[in-house]
Amino acid sequence: MTEEEIFAKIAQIIEEHFEISADKVTKELSFQDDLNADSIDAVEFVLELEDTFGSEISDEDAEKIATVGDAVKFIKVHQK
Repeated sequence: MTEEEIFAKIAQIIEEHFEISADKVTKELSFQDDLNADSIDAVEFVLELEDTFGSEISDEDAEKIATVGDAVKFIKVHQK
């Protein structure tokens, strides 16, 4: 899966979970600062990433995912 395909899927997940239009999602978008995601939002998002991409994301790795770009990079490196 290409980086663009991963980004498009992540943007779709963000649109569903955070009520923001997918076309407004950028790689610089911060989950905490821009989307006001709390810890429950973050856990739900990580679970959705795991389901969508079939990747296991440890709590330690999840804490490092602060922006959409971070999520894209993680999935690209860890995709099966």
